[in-house]
Amino acid sequence: MSGGVKVLGSGCAKCNALEQAAREALAELGMETTIDHVTDFAQIAAYGVMSTPALVVDGKVVSYGKVLKKDEAKALIRKVRG
Repeated sequence: MSGGVKVLGSGCAKCNALEQAAREALAELGMETTIDHVTDFAQIAAYGVMSTPALVVDGKVVSYGKVLKKDEAKALIRKVRG
């Protein structure tokens, strides 16, 4: 599992909302804002995620089953990347 930020989910409205919040959080942190949207269920399952949307930062699942607000996403990204 490679680094970077990923949103895991079927491409539903919640997934898109999470992707937007993560993108804004990355922008505020001055980080690369490319986000992979993983919709393949086998790949999602490989992360051990059973409920989407999920946010993955550098290979670590930091949130799943809820849409984060920008500030929540920012805090989680900062925690992983120090």
